[in-house]
Amino acid sequence: MSTQGEQSLLPEEIVALARRVVEENAAIGRTVALAESCTGGLVAAALTEIAGSSAVLDRGFVTYSNEAKREALGVSGDIIDAFGAVSIACVYAMAQGALARSKADIAVAISGIAGPGGGTESKPVGTVVFARAIRGEGKPEAETKHFDNLDRAGVRREATICALELLLP
Repeated sequence: MSTQGEQSLLPEEIVALARRVVEENAAIGRTVALAESCTGGLVAAALTEIAGSSAVLDRGFVTYSNEAKREALGVSGDIIDAFGAVSIACVYAMAQGALARSKADIAVAISGIAGPGGGTESKPVGTVVFARAIRGEGKPEAETKHFDNLDRAGVRREATICALELLLP
């Protein structure tokens, strides 16, 4: 439930975390951009559940296809060919592209394999990579997480939570 008694489309845990992201970033005057793949806009949707999010969310890029990552975020085709869309190199480039194509102070990028298909031995279903880039602070930070034994919705939920946590000051 939201603070005004309205139902949310999203679980309360995600809405509560999104509220913290909006409030804490608004308090320091920081704006955010998102580059989402496997979450399909869920992180942006979570932020926009919160009244006042327009002061914080600059924009979100849902770049599900490799072509979209190249066109909208400037990810090199060489990176995708060499490392794949679910790689540190790719989300690193996605985060940098989101910062370059926005006015945001911080960008978070997410790409992963939500399943049930698409996994490989080296990148099983549940593999999600994240990157956070902060304007003026050099190289983005990136990490790989493995959300094992979760269904598609579970992987996407956990990836959304992780991305929101990365947006906290």
